[in-house]
Amino acid sequence: MSPEAASPHAAILQFLLSLQSPARILVAISGGSDSTGLLLLLDDAVKAASHLSITLCAATIDHRLRAGSTDEAQQVAALCASLGIPHIITAWQGEKPKTGIMAAAREARYNLLAESAERFGANLIVTGHTLDDQRETLQMRGMRTEQLSSGIADAVLFDRRFWILRPLLLSSRADIRAFLEDRGVPWIDDPSNEDVKYERVRVRRQLPADRATETDIRAAWEARLALSLRAAEWLERHFRLHGGLLGQISVDGLRQDRAVLDYALGRLTAVFGGQTFVPGRAHMDRLRSFATGGEPGRMTVGRVVFDHRRDGLYFTRESRGLLPLVLRPGEAGVWDGRFYVRNWLAAPVKVEAAAAHSPSFLCLSQESVAPKSLGAGDITRRRKQSFTARTRGGWIPVTSTGMREDMRHLPKAAWKRAIASAPALSSEGAYLSPESAGAIHLMPYFAPFDRFLTRFDFIFADRLSAVFAMAPYAGLPFRSIDGKTI
Repeated sequence: MSPEAASPHAAILQFLLSLQSPARILVAISGGSDSTGLLLLLDDAVKAASHLSITLCAATIDHRLRAGSTDEAQQVAALCASLGIPHIITAWQGEKPKTGIMAAAREARYNLLAESAERFGANLIVTGHTLDDQRETLQMRGMRTEQLSSGIADAVLFDRRFWILRPLLLSSRADIRAFLEDRGVPWIDDPSNEDVKYERVRVRRQLPADRATETDIRAAWEARLALSLRAAEWLERHFRLHGGLLGQISVDGLRQDRAVLDYALGRLTAVFGGQTFVPGRAHMDRLRSFATGGEPGRMTVGRVVFDHRRDGLYFTRESRGLLPLVLRPGEAGVWDGRFYVRNWLAAPVKVEAAAAHSPSFLCLSQESVAPKSLGAGDITRRRKQSFTARTRGGWIPVTSTGMREDMRHLPKAAWKRAIASAPALSSEGAYLSPESAGAIHLMPYFAPFDRFLTRFDFIFADRLSAVFAMAPYAGLPFRSIDGKTI
């Protein structure tokens, strides 16, 4: 066993003991050594500890990207049948993109895994990522930034629905393969793992044999968790939301610790700008200098306009580049990276910026437009159990939301920009009637969190979700002692 790696057997046992039970685990298995080892290790441990009330099922995603993938999936099915583990094969259907194939395959894979989990009634998904994957990821990210990276997260919430866990992330591939060889169990080698056109393969071949100078991944995880917790506390004290569209950071909030301010400000920029990633280091340096400089003014970063005033920093989505989205009956989509919309009407619905219409209307649900500006602490105490973001009443005049008094204290230019960036709904060239609007499901969408949310960002994202009066994210599936996750 590698000196810095955790024994695969010990890692799996510790993982199972940490889970809340009963639990039904969907194992994502491709037939490669990592996922095959994961399946067998889990099967052994679950059978040896039946008192844990944990059951297994498995899914293989056939990406249909190379010849032989269907036969390989059938080999995996046979292995699962021999172990008595329910298994399903799901194929990635349709035309494949000409570029960005790896990213597209990843999206398709997790969508299909979530569908498989639903079919099996599983409440979490596990994948066979290993310490070798972690080393490669850290190396790739280290080539792009000087910031300390926490690498691959051991737990990620997908699509707000399923936690994806990686119990072998601190175990080496060599140790997993040694376990399979001892059992006499073969695995499938994917030829793409040796194709140097992929960055990960090139990095894998260049990784140094000496690992003494590598990041202590456990320490990096703890540092990230501590930082995100402090940022969540900062959010409680220093951030306010106006009308679901305009953010405000207090003057005192801009004077806080640089690391905390960078973390929170970067993620708020991504949320308000509808971007998956926070701005790069150069942009963040400019933004922090502007926000903490004390001089009034405006600047734009990451599709967000920042307005520095005497009472703090206001920010909202800029009114440029707001592209329309058309949804057919029954379709759902994300508009501008900021709003999830589902059309339950019998006719197509067009979602576009209010700037294209009258700026005196907000197309938001009554639930998401609070009568007054709310801080995170206020809304947490009043958190709703669910968020029914239907646009009851269709277009909602600002003057009828009870916000008139609050608006008197907001910078007019900032508020006007916020209104212009609001989503407006129409169908067949006409605004929706109150009755029709009731058939549209509309709710805020957090681009950096709602698709893939690492456990490192969980507390911060959940606090922000409360500020927007949204339902909480699905909690981590781990047991806890004295309120602490184990």
